[in-house]
Amino acid sequence: MHFRDFMALQLTPMMGTTAYPDRMGDYHPEFLGNGRIIQGHNLSGAMPQEIVTSVNSDLADPIWRNLFQHSLLHDLRFQRGLFPHPEKGTPTATEAPPTPEWLQFNDMTWAMRLFDVKAMQTLSRQRLQGEGATTFEYGWALIKTAASLIYTIQLCQELQVEAATDSLAHHHLLARTCERDGLTLSNFCLKREGY
Repeated sequence: MHFRDFMALQLTPMMGTTAYPDRMGDYHPEFLGNGRIIQGHNLSGAMPQEIVTSVNSDLADPIWRNLFQHSLLHDLRFQRGLFPHPEKGTPTATEAPPTPEWLQFNDMTWAMRLFDVKAMQTLSRQRLQGEGATTFEYGWALIKTAASLIYTIQLCQELQVEAATDSLAHHHLLARTCERDGLTLSNFCLKREGY
């Protein structure tokens, strides 16, 4: 089984995600040692132009965008992967409990807003507050999701392997990208308990 390292994606030289050094082989060194786990597929850094083009195709696809929005509204694991749940402290009598960040996108009209990589790069260079910050967070979630799936397609084609995930949302989004682009890729969703 091949595992991608966590993606530290750069939107611009000064803005991107950081990667936690969490690798599957750390949990199963015996499988890593005997070659059953292969890791080290590093997908970090700036996106090459072909990735940007493919990401923009996903962001412009109304079916892909509706799948993304539906998952964001209804799939707890997908929500938490993009917007970690706020810390659960004990609010005082005058404090409201923390609100999960994805609730600000609780409207299907987000699926109709136009986003592309260049516009998000421009937004990332501004001091954002209010609606601008909210728009950026949504667009960045779109880009991270699309880029991870495009990299998955590239790795599967390069290594001649099948894609597998335990995320139903990512499974459906990957299937849509392949269908739209006429790509043949075995794409499996493995049910995982405990979420």
